[in-house]
Amino acid sequence: MSQGFNALAEKRRTIYALGPALPLAEDDVIALIQTAIRNSPSAFNSQSSRALILLGEQHKHFWSLTKEQLRKRVPADAFAATDKKIDSFAAAAGSVLFFEDQQVVSELQQQFAAYADNFPVWSEQSSGIAQYAVWLALAEKGIGANLQHYNPLVDDDVRQTWNIPASWTLRAQMNFGSVEAPAGEKGYIDDKQRFIVAR
Repeated sequence: MSQGFNALAEKRRTIYALGPALPLAEDDVIALIQTAIRNSPSAFNSQSSRALILLGEQHKHFWSLTKEQLRKRVPADAFAATDKKIDSFAAAAGSVLFFEDQQVVSELQQQFAAYADNFPVWSEQSSGIAQYAVWLALAEKGIGANLQHYNPLVDDDVRQTWNIPASWTLRAQMNFGSVEAPAGEKGYIDDKQRFIVAR
């Protein structure tokens, strides 16, 4: 089983060249994402991760909103590269917007005061685990993905457009779709810099 997991972990890569085709029906992709998040571990089983799954025109609309926010901030003479980058994200089949529910965090802080300072940290860890789980689930099905962070730039637009609860904090955006070009070669730092083994 560990060999199977490690092979999948190696298969999961950041894919920037994404297209709109999916090897599964949209409902199956939605179920895949939901299952991956549902089964992701969280501190105290808090289940604080939330997601907005956008497909088709809704996905494209998100990237249109993002582009307009960037247009306000990126100098006009430098915007062409930004425009191209955002269009490449919009060319994918969909996006998963990952949130953490701060109401859950706050309630845990009140309930377990001795750990209050840790719950925001553990919430961020839960979000990262959920993101990785979805990424692996998509990779297993041959669906490419990349992870972006345009929060808090787009937070208000997202909240207003999709009626997001006030307690949900946007943490990341994952595009997914068909793999139109593979990822480049991946380098690794020396294990001696990364690991300490004590026996």
